[in-house]
Amino acid sequence: MSTLTQQKLTMIYWKSDKFWLGRLRECSDIMTQGRTLKELEENMRDAYQMMVLDDVPEGYALKEIAV
Repeated sequence: MSTLTQQKLTMIYWKSDKFWLGRLRECSDIMTQGRTLKELEENMRDAYQMMVLDDVPEGYALKEIAV
């Protein structure tokens, strides 16, 4: 990530039995995990970047799923 485009957000995190879990305070829909705290931070950056992508191609599809 370029230092010109970096944004600082607050990660709320905790340790479960096997993984570190976290979510972004400013974007609570973004949540991920990692085996180490460092991996959690890397995964959080990746998850954030995926959520803010603005290059969704034309002709995308929508589908409701049961969760």
